[in-house]
Amino acid sequence: MKKINVTEPYLPPFDEYVEHLRGIWDRNWLTNQGPLVNKLEQKLQEYHRLSILVHSVANGSLGLQIALKALGVSGGVITTPFSYVATASCPIWEGCSLRFTDIEPDSLTINPAAVEAAITPQTEAILATHVFGNPCGVEALEAIAAKHGLALIFDAAHAFGVSYKGKSILEYGDASMVSMHATKLMHSVEGGFIVAKDSVIAEKMEWMRRFGHNGPEAFHGVGINAKMSEFHAAMGLCVLKRVNAIMQQRRLLTEAYDANLPDGVRRLHYRDEASRNYSYYPVIFESEQSLLVAVEALGRKNVIPRRYFYPLLNQFNLMDTSIASSYPVAKSVSERILCLPMSYAADVDSMMHAVLDPISASICG
Repeated sequence: MKKINVTEPYLPPFDEYVEHLRGIWDRNWLTNQGPLVNKLEQKLQEYHRLSILVHSVANGSLGLQIALKALGVSGGVITTPFSYVATASCPIWEGCSLRFTDIEPDSLTINPAAVEAAITPQTEAILATHVFGNPCGVEALEAIAAKHGLALIFDAAHAFGVSYKGKSILEYGDASMVSMHATKLMHSVEGGFIVAKDSVIAEKMEWMRRFGHNGPEAFHGVGINAKMSEFHAAMGLCVLKRVNAIMQQRRLLTEAYDANLPDGVRRLHYRDEASRNYSYYPVIFESEQSLLVAVEALGRKNVIPRRYFYPLLNQFNLMDTSIASSYPVAKSVSERILCLPMSYAADVDSMMHAVLDPISASICG
């Protein structure tokens, strides 16, 4: 029986990718801001209807690190424990200290009221995640950041193409990072991109990602190597060409899950006035025990869901010293949430039977 994973990378027609490779061979230009990277950045900017520039990076983690560095963040960072490990490890890698706060029970994004209560004189930034592409309370967070003079960075790893109140989610905050890892809706095998509203910060991001170069013999300052290669940009261009079709197929799967989801599990509430990219399908069980029974039943059918995000980031040994605190909403959700398989190639009816039948049987049993 073929394994059904929580997601599988979309691969474009092979010949189409090879055609891009022929151009790379002809030009003998493999990296260092080649024409395919430039073209991908332009098309990503157009796709998101942005007036600000898009800066591609080799991966999303490097993008977060550059955003922190460009904004001058080196002290306290408030973030969510309910996110992928990079949300915490990137600021720690940059020498920052973390303070976690709880999440909202419906959106599962960081709770603005908890963020404001956690601010100390050492706090320099808020790093908030658009969980499963569901926007944070961006307006409340912007108001808090402005009031306290804090940088506001959004981990938008899941939020490709998402808009809120008619404009791209990437237009909120001081900076945002979108992942284009192979597991994402839109991918370039490895990669990502960052944006900043302030042109001065955007310029810093630009030279920071390429060693700090100011021409071949001078430097603006200290940078790192976070450049995307032409080979990765080639894949990104191929996938971007079909990303709307990929999104549409995932929308069909989402609607089928919605219509057939058994009692005993509930869907995530997506924020009003926000668009969806259908990149994930998380469900929340009534108890962790019922989740574990369902996971076992799915495993017997060779279906592999994923416990995003479990355990919470505060439970990892990420820092030498950690603030002893509890996050009751995040803890409860993390123990009961499961992401169900989503795939461009999936047959909708077959997927519903393969995934929902074992879940229904486990709940009824």
